[in-house]
Amino acid sequence: MTKIFKQLGRHWAACLAVVALLIVQAYCDLSLPDYTSKIVDTGIQQGGIESPVPDTVRSTTLQALELLMSENDAALADEAYTDPDADGMRTLNPDADTAALENAFTTPDVVLYMAAAKNAATAAGATDTVVPTAYDLDAVATQLAAASQAPGAREMLQSQLTDGLAQLDETVADSLSSQAMLLVALEYDAQGIAHDVQMSYLLRTGGQMLALTLLMVAVAVAVGFIASRVSAAIGRDLRRDVFRTVVGYSNAEIEKFSTASLITRTTNDIQQVQFVCVILLRMVAYAPILGIGGIMHVASGNTGLEWIIFVAVAALLALIAVLMNVAMPKFKQMQVLVDRLNLVSREILTGIMPIRAFSREEFEEKRFDRANTDLMKTQLFTNRTMVAMMPFMTLIMNGTSLLIVWFGGKAMDLGNMQVGEMIAFITYTMQIVMSFLMLSMVAVMLPRAGVAADRIDEVIKTPSTIHDPDAPKALPADGTHGVVAFHDVSFRYPGSDEDALEHISFTARPGETTAIIGSTGCGKSTLLNLIPRFYDVTEGSVTIDGVDVRDMTQAQLHDELGYVPQKGVLFSGTITSNLKFGGDHITDADAEQAAEIAQATEFISAKPEGFDSPIAQGGSNVSGGQKQRLSIARAIAKHPQIYLFDDSFSALDYKTDVALRRALKAKTDNATVIIVAQRISTVLHANQILVLDEGRLVGKGTHAQLMESCPAYQEIARSQLSQKELNLQKEGE
Repeated sequence: MTKIFKQLGRHWAACLAVVALLIVQAYCDLSLPDYTSKIVDTGIQQGGIESPVPDTVRSTTLQALELLMSENDAALADEAYTDPDADGMRTLNPDADTAALENAFTTPDVVLYMAAAKNAATAAGATDTVVPTAYDLDAVATQLAAASQAPGAREMLQSQLTDGLAQLDETVADSLSSQAMLLVALEYDAQGIAHDVQMSYLLRTGGQMLALTLLMVAVAVAVGFIASRVSAAIGRDLRRDVFRTVVGYSNAEIEKFSTASLITRTTNDIQQVQFVCVILLRMVAYAPILGIGGIMHVASGNTGLEWIIFVAVAALLALIAVLMNVAMPKFKQMQVLVDRLNLVSREILTGIMPIRAFSREEFEEKRFDRANTDLMKTQLFTNRTMVAMMPFMTLIMNGTSLLIVWFGGKAMDLGNMQVGEMIAFITYTMQIVMSFLMLSMVAVMLPRAGVAADRIDEVIKTPSTIHDPDAPKALPADGTHGVVAFHDVSFRYPGSDEDALEHISFTARPGETTAIIGSTGCGKSTLLNLIPRFYDVTEGSVTIDGVDVRDMTQAQLHDELGYVPQKGVLFSGTITSNLKFGGDHITDADAEQAAEIAQATEFISAKPEGFDSPIAQGGSNVSGGQKQRLSIARAIAKHPQIYLFDDSFSALDYKTDVALRRALKAKTDNATVIIVAQRISTVLHANQILVLDEGRLVGKGTHAQLMESCPAYQEIARSQLSQKELNLQKEGE
């Protein structure tokens, strides 16, 4: 996991921007339940009235309220409102001390409302509480105004007020503020503006909710955009690093990882890391902010239901712990199984022709099916685990909601909670639970991504055994160029117990052709691969113009070489792009001349588009011989000082082989040519023939010399040439 966070650390500025935006998003998300509560409790239940202090009040109602206040509170209330207008309406001053006024108005509001309700009950002849009307409020206000004319009326009313409050039960006393709102609503109804006040509050609060929602949507889009860019950049950088590393690998590292595994690590593994980076930025960073914010909102309230959240979180943590212990080992196995499936698929697809030739389709299908089934079973297990988690999560969430509704309903019945508060509490609880749910989902994904990150890091951190020296040496500017010399060279493949080559010494000079021949598996290609440093020698040294190839940069070394592999490799593009593969310095004339020397002009001209004819991936749309001739032409077009042909004439017929070697001889008069061959006819006219047998040099000389002195060469010659041909060669000598 530290490797994934290390990749995110490279984009710290974008990550900080995401965190800042997520805080804004969480603020919006956590504010919405409060607004919902306000709409339900204040906008609907209280008619949009937020304070026991009315914004507008009739003079008669204000006089009645002031009679129920102390002299100081009455003076404060009188100063807080403007003088009566023509209709006797007074308006609250904008700079009035609202907090002090609420303390002054709350109790008188409740008493005046109760008096109006009592008046309504008396008028109706009922014993139960009757909802008063504006008429009842005016009647009580008139009674209070008349009673205030008597001496000591205020003191008497204050005494009655104290006795009335003492008779209130504890529940009503605890909710005086909400009771006081009833008087304000009654006053607004008397003024005929109750509906307007309610709609104004609902529109204002709803508008604020809409603005917060739009802001949250904009922030979420911005977070998604930044997170996607960061993850895409991480994927790009990882692919680039892996590719650069793999391109610098020697054959030993390629064989260690296998091509299928390297492809999986470059594609599937990096996609896993890229996906998790998006999740980390969008979910993992958001979940703690949302969860902590939700807990703070719940803790700031006084609902007494906080224990339900702790029960839900504990149940979630227990479920997550069980799932992690069950699913995590399987996630770690999944990438290995993907590797295995890719390996089997690649082997079957690349070997489809011999599979058909040997009627092994059924066997290979079973082999593929085993790898596919193993991966399927693992994926099924992990998917079923994830699917099984959802019903339990739903059960916990619904159970939590049920507990809140049950105990919240009891609190509402006792007057300790309003409907909007319960809705907000449920919403905050769900947000807290969802934050833990998001973390649990990510926690299940992280192990697989962690394995993928380790596999990617393993490739990047594995050093190539072939690397440039710290202080490279340059080839001498004067003297003979292109002299290749082996000095007591021995080589052993990594992990092998025996040497593949033992004590090989020879020199290949410019203007000469050095041929290497021997039985299959004797080390011919291995010897040739030591020159371009596909492998490094175990003992001894390989030099070019007296400079050890290990003391040169690989770029400098490869500039001197024109290499034609045993298996011709072409790249998707055109014939021209393949012939110019050796560098930008190659002109069209060079490419055409190289094709002519390689005897490829005839089949190229036969194509409708000539040199612009397309080449499919791997050269699948040309024959083996054509592919080999194009590979030879590609090396010739580079104009190297040293030519390396690794059994590059095997797919050519005898006539084409002779014509090609004759044209090549004229082209490479001043170059060093080293040929690995299986056929005697290819090496007959070489200036120097090296005969290998089980990794040892058992013969060196011309064809005539070897026919006299080397039994191994004689055996090869007898196996390929008839007695008549041997006799003709002797007569020619």
